[in-house]
Amino acid sequence: MSITQVNIAGVDVSSVFMEDLVAIFNETITLDKKMRVCVTPVNCITAAAKSDELKQLYNAADIVLCDGIPLKWAASFLGTPIKERITGLDLVPQYIAECNRRGYSMFFLGAKEGVAASLVQKIRSEFPNPKIAGYYSPPFANKFSVEENKKILALINEVKPNVLFVSLTAPKQDYWIAEHFDAIESNILIGVGGAFEVTAGLVPRAPVWMQKNGLEWLFRFLQEPRRLFRRYFIEAPAFFPLVIKQKFTKQ
Repeated sequence: MSITQVNIAGVDVSSVFMEDLVAIFNETITLDKKMRVCVTPVNCITAAAKSDELKQLYNAADIVLCDGIPLKWAASFLGTPIKERITGLDLVPQYIAECNRRGYSMFFLGAKEGVAASLVQKIRSEFPNPKIAGYYSPPFANKFSVEENKKILALINEVKPNVLFVSLTAPKQDYWIAEHFDAIESNILIGVGGAFEVTAGLVPRAPVWMQKNGLEWLFRFLQEPRRLFRRYFIEAPAFFPLVIKQKFTKQ
């Protein structure tokens, strides 16, 4: 199934409906192929505008999802609408349910100590006999040591999960997956940001009306103002001049 790519500030963002995305994942697993998936918010697009390495990383990925209403708005403003906004918060619970239906195995990597364990506990309470291949929360580091990477890869490759969910924040998780993609024995490798905490029920998600009106960022900021101030008030505003420049450069 081919996916239309929409260029936003130099990054090719995938235009796909959730239903089709799930079908693509299923086909990848059935055919025993591999896929690298990025869930990409606004701050990652602005970071890519400053880094050719990150831009190339995203443009070489199999799928780059539109994680953020501003990206969807920008695509429409540029005359190339994106079909659907698909966040990690939407994708993780939906594909966990799909994995349960189809008997696919899952590995959960990342998040703070105890979060992945809580998520696994919740999955086991909601689904009959889910195939949890494993989970691991590595110690926090901007970049893992050689020894830590060897440990992580060994844990994953010992069980060879169909789906590897990685929660290391973006774009750190995207760099890590790309760097180790060839060495990891898994079909779907996807960075999902902070979706573990929300899916596990440890952190509430914004009300639906805020999600639909582009205000989910505000809800998240009010939960963690110190951590998210830079992302939303320094990094994110730089996105809009990039889109305006692209719009009028094309005309």
